[in-house]
Amino acid sequence: MVEKPSNSFPKQERICSKKIIDKLFNGRESHAMSAYPIRVVYRFEMKEDEDEGLPKVQVLMSVPKRCFKRAVKRNRVKRQMREAYRCNRHLLTAKIPDNKSVFMAFIWLDNALHPTKEVEDKVINLLQRISEKL
Repeated sequence: MVEKPSNSFPKQERICSKKIIDKLFNGRESHAMSAYPIRVVYRFEMKEDEDEGLPKVQVLMSVPKRCFKRAVKRNRVKRQMREAYRCNRHLLTAKIPDNKSVFMAFIWLDNALHPTKEVEDKVINLLQRISEKL
């Protein structure tokens, strides 16, 4: 019997480390692509022995204050992106080899709110394009 993949989004899958964030945005091996209104910055790394307990993919969601002054709208957009990623991350995680890990940052670009279905379609598009690069 095939087990259904877990749809949870635990803390270990979120990027909290300043070191990883700096590598992601300042590193030479980082790549970026857009599916308006979302931009993703990602980086592939080889896993080392001490990284054994960490998940294959770690994610950061960001909505700049210049896009939405009110925190309520920023939180709504972050929730939409998180949910879209959580439900569709299998598109990427299934194709990652065991010796690699991926760090991603989803960044919102627009000053307007978008329907959840549209946000989900854009996240799916980005995940598929990243999985092709593996």
